[in-house]
Amino acid sequence: GLGGGSHGYMTGRMLEKIEEIIHEEKPDVVMVYGDTNSTLAGALAAVKLHVPVAHVEAGLRSFDMRMPEEINRILTDRISRWLFCPTDTAVKNLKKEGYFSKNISRTSDGRTIVKKVGDVMYDAVLYYRNIAKPSETIESLINKIGNVYYLATIHRAENTDQPLRLKNIIGSLDIISEDIPIILPLHPRTSKLINDYSIKSNNMHLIDPLGYFDMITLLKGCLGVFTDSGGLQKEAYFFNKPCIILRDQTEWVELV
Repeated sequence: GLGGGSHGYMTGRMLEKIEEIIHEEKPDVVMVYGDTNSTLAGALAAVKLHVPVAHVEAGLRSFDMRMPEEINRILTDRISRWLFCPTDTAVKNLKKEGYFSKNISRTSDGRTIVKKVGDVMYDAVLYYRNIAKPSETIESLINKIGNVYYLATIHRAENTDQPLRLKNIIGSLDIISEDIPIILPLHPRTSKLINDYSIKSNNMHLIDPLGYFDMITLLKGCLGVFTDSGGLQKEAYFFNKPCIILRDQTEWVELV
């Protein structure tokens, strides 16, 4: 229930509330996933209470400290005992940062445990791709546009907080959608800023945010993807779809 507010506000409140749960539940380990503010809050709350932390999706780096996710990743890795990496590149990043050195002590024998375990998002895609059923709304939209379309998402601050940049992205996608329809599920913040900036789209199908099964359905059927989402970049690859990354850098260098 902490949606909205600044990074500091949300991270601080999450830290406070997760600490209460750790006191109550007394876990042996706290496992955190990914690179969100809740990832960092969970790791910080645990380590300050001397509960060991396991970080799933460790070792990823975009090498752009302007990204809040990059800060969350680096700090979470630094205070975790177990680092579960999705790729070879993630393991190499941790080696370069000295995580295989005796100087970084998490366990009784002085080692942080680093393992390449694969990607849990890929596990989810393999499990759900053949059983996910779309909502009636999405099924109706796909039938209406003739099953030939691109899928797009825009939510990152680097794109949405600059009116000209957001206008250029929406305008370019709108031109493309004159020939092939583009379905753009709008993040609530993006939707608000499009209205605030008076940005118009004449051709795209702008729709409300979607659940996981609807997104999988759209991914399976689309011709390609335009996105600034790290997760959707990966899922486009898992579904063998061409993907245009609407960013200057990405933490998923393997995809590029």
